[in-house]
Formats: sequence, C-alpha cells, structure tokens
Amino acid sequence: MKYIDEFRNPKLVEKISAKIMDLNPGNNINIMEVCGTHTQNFCRFGLKELLPKNIRLISGPGCPVCVSSQGYIDSAIELAKDKDALIVTFGDMLRIPGTFSSLEKEKTKFGNIRVIYSPLDSVTIALANPDKKVIFLAVGFETTAPTIALSILAGQKERLKNLSFFSALKLIPPAMKYLLADKRLKIDGFLCPGHVSAIIGTKDYAFIPKKYKTACCVAGFEPVDILEGICIILEQISLNKPYVANQYTRIVTPGGNPRAKRAISRVFERTDSDWRGFGIIPDSGLKLKDTYSRFDTNRVFALRSNKVVIKPIKQCRCGDVLKGLILPSDCPLFAKACQPDNPVGPCMVTTEGSCNVYYKFRR
Repeated sequence: MKYIDEFRNPKLVEKISAKIMDLNPGNNINIMEVCGTHTQNFCRFGLKELLPKNIRLISGPGCPVCVSSQGYIDSAIELAKDKDALIVTFGDMLRIPGTFSSLEKEKTKFGNIRVIYSPLDSVTIALANPDKKVIFLAVGFETTAPTIALSILAGQKERLKNLSFFSALKLIPPAMKYLLADKRLKIDGFLCPGHVSAIIGTKDYAFIPKKYKTACCVAGFEPVDILEGICIILEQISLNKPYVANQYTRIVTPGGNPRAKRAISRVFERTDSDWRGFGIIPDSGLKLKDTYSRFDTNRVFALRSNKVVIKPIKQCRCGDVLKGLILPSDCPLFAKACQPDNPVGPCMVTTEGSCNVYYKFRR
C-alpha cells in the first residue's frame, strides 16, 4: 500500500541501520520517544535489534490514557453514581485504575457508562436523551482536542443544556520541558510525536535545542520513519548542533494544521494539569473558556473527589516508566500481578501503554 510499503522496505531499513552504526558515538545515548505508537512499532518491528546496544530508546508520557490522574478517574466514578447522569467515553478509559476502583468495575453497578468512538457521538446521545445529564470524558493530547472542540461547538449550535465535557486534555511540549528539567534523566534526544505534530507543527519544539541543547526530530511511525528519525538525532549529536528536524514531512508542516489550531484556541485555554506519575505541570492542560462554561463539567457539578487525598497504587511504578527512569520490566508487578487482562497500573491497559507493549512483544 502506498505510504506504507515503501516505509517498510527491507533494503532501505538495512541502509539506514548501517548509517546508524557508522554514526554510533560509542558512549551511551538515550533517545526518548514521546508517542505510544512509536513505542508500539519500535517493539513490534524488532527495531532494537538494528541498533547498537549503547543506543537506547526509552518510553515517555506518550499515552494520554496512561497519564490521566487517579483523581480524574475517581471524579468520573463519582459522576457515574448520579442516576440521572450518562457517562460517555473512549473504551481505553474503562480499565484505568483510580484510587479504589475503575469505570469498568463500576459500569456493572450503575449501567450508565457508554463507550463511544468519536466525541461527536456525545452530541447525538445528548439529543437522544434529553432527560439525562450526558458527560463526555475528554481525554487526549493535541491530536484529540480539535474534534472535542468541534463537538462543543456542535453542542452550542444545538443549544444543548444536558451535555458537558470533563476535560483532562493535555499538551505534550510542556511535559517535554518538565522531563528536560529533571536532573535524574539523561535525555540525549527526543523522537517527537508524529500525530501531535500534525496538529501543532514543529515550531513548538524550538525550546528543546535552544534552551536545553538537546537534539530532536519529528518522525513518522513506520520502520524507515523511526530509524531515519534516530539517524537524524545521531547526526545532530555527532555535530553538536541540535535543531528541530522534521522527518515526517509528508504529514507535518512547521505551522501544523491551522484549522485544527483555530478550533482549539476558540474553545480552550491553557491551565495547569495533573499528570499521573508527574504531578502538576504548569500550563500543560486545556480547560474550557468562560464563553463555554455551561459545557464544563467542573463548573456544572461540585465534585467531592477533587478534595480527596490520592493514595498511590502500591508497588506500581508506572510513573517512573512514563518518565523513562525505568523499563516496564523493572517494575516488580510487571507480568506478575499486573497483566493486560488484570492491569494494576495504567501503562498496562491500552495498546499504546509502555507496559502493555513490552508485555505483548517481550522475548
């Protein structure tokens, strides 16, 4: 298939792999991929076998479901207890553990939690259920935010009074800045996310080489994309000239998608956000502007769980996995108490979660 087969060409893969070997500086190099699809395909295609052992790809916070805080899940469960509420959400959210339970476990109790495939489905459901308070769990990164913004605008056009959006939308560049400021991490380069970059472009990563003197490259998701992205990062390191490179030019432009960005800025504004395993990262989230406050779940409902002290899940080290401090296999629960059919931590739930990926493709 066009745009797939040519990026899986074995000869081209071997050629890039050979170039990586030539560029190998010899010392340990840590490259963080900030997208769950990169993590998934790096393991799926066995690309580790094509890299020198001193060049290591480490996972970052590239799964929006994984970084949704326990408090957010607790609040969603609290909302589900309202017999007049109808919670609509993406399927991956059901199994994410909160402090005491998950939406999947509560679903059988309340019967008012429904899985949807598009944020716009929430508008359709609200129209069909005027007697219900329809609440959409708005989780995602910049990739998901435009369709959620358009759903809010659609709700406004329909003059819906029974629809609200519980936002846990997060922004990737502030999280990357947070990681670079952590002295425990030794990140030599970033493989920047392709999906997010398709929306925001490449300009928002300028602080990485400018302030932190760190190499970075936006890359696609096929084997050639990933290896070429790594190759470009190694070239920057060898020349000691970091800059924002764009390997994924067939999709990503410097300015991103202007229509999508306009939709986001029309409906949302930046706010501090709670990332699981990280804590509060300044200006890393999106909340609804005052103009759309009647669609803001936080303003429509008084959530008691916002004031509850969160108890971390015992022995679960998803936070350290999301920061790239450890590999999933270093967690004492990995593949033992924590497995895909019984996830203890969020990183084992979704197919883009690092622990789930490592479990699936482990040797």
